[in-house]
Amino acid sequence: MTSSFARYSTGWAARAFIAAALILPLGLEPALSAEPQTAKQLFGGMTLPSRTAPASLGSYAKGCLSGAVALPADGPTWQAMRLSRNRRWGNPHMIAFLERFSRDAAEIGWGSGILLGDISQPRGGPMLTGHASHQIGLDADIWFQPKPARPMSVAERENKPFVSMLDKTKFLTVNPERWTPTHARLVMRAAAEPEVDRVFVNPAIKKKLCETWTGDRTSMGKIRPIYGHDEHFHIRIKCPADSPGCKPQAAVAPGDGCDKSLAWWFTQEPWAKPKPNPNAKPVKPRFVMLSDLPQACSGVLAAPSSSEAASTFGGAVPVSASVPAAPDAIMPPAAIADPSVPVPTRRPSAGSAP
Repeated sequence: MTSSFARYSTGWAARAFIAAALILPLGLEPALSAEPQTAKQLFGGMTLPSRTAPASLGSYAKGCLSGAVALPADGPTWQAMRLSRNRRWGNPHMIAFLERFSRDAAEIGWGSGILLGDISQPRGGPMLTGHASHQIGLDADIWFQPKPARPMSVAERENKPFVSMLDKTKFLTVNPERWTPTHARLVMRAAAEPEVDRVFVNPAIKKKLCETWTGDRTSMGKIRPIYGHDEHFHIRIKCPADSPGCKPQAAVAPGDGCDKSLAWWFTQEPWAKPKPNPNAKPVKPRFVMLSDLPQACSGVLAAPSSSEAASTFGGAVPVSASVPAAPDAIMPPAAIADPSVPVPTRRPSAGSAP
């Protein structure tokens, strides 16, 4: 497990690099030359969000997140998984959506709620491991397993195995012993939400929905087939109106998507290994750097940190998932102003006044 000192050092190193990057244009040379850190190293080293206005900046796979809000590790209708990743952070609109959707999931019989996978890092950006997207706090992974009635321990959340919905003995086939009508209702419920832009699932799951769903199919086209995603599904919401720096995706094509575009996934082409070119020259891998992201992301990295308590939905820090504070978060009160980060308003319970 990474020590508090290591986390402290990584966060401080990221800030030092940003400070140097901001000084260089003024003609000041650094005292020591060093290999520049990649964007994933810089953003992956941040343990707390920026104390700035909430905003999603850039595109889903090339951007960052200002003023993020965290979903607590435990809620009445959700539990967050893999807490060590520290990826429970999102745009306030996404966090509010997940709180609402978790209630809806419980209401349709999905256990006592959802198991939540990755949303985004505290300041978004590229991740050290895993996803290429999830960079602007508008993506979230939902496990294809319902929340158990009791809260799981930190160790259980780290080690609980994924469960695939596929029959691994057959090519792109849903396992009928695992996939249920409630799984289908859950995915279709997510797609039906107006703010949802896309829901990513395995091609076999999309095919199963196309063949068996008898309810309203208006939102079927939002459900997009993609590699993997047999153990969880991926919800992506639209760019919020209050994030003008957010770059939306092209609109989903008309129709339900149960057509030739889906049939392509069941050919050999998507799964064939690329043929090596013996005449091709070796290409050195190029990592994404801070300069490849929107210019505003430099400011997000350099900004002072908000406290976890001030940035957590509902104002409560989960005792099961404490994260060491970054250097600027433990400065004396006289050095920085009290953090003020807006958090989503909880939806009224059924039967309460509007």
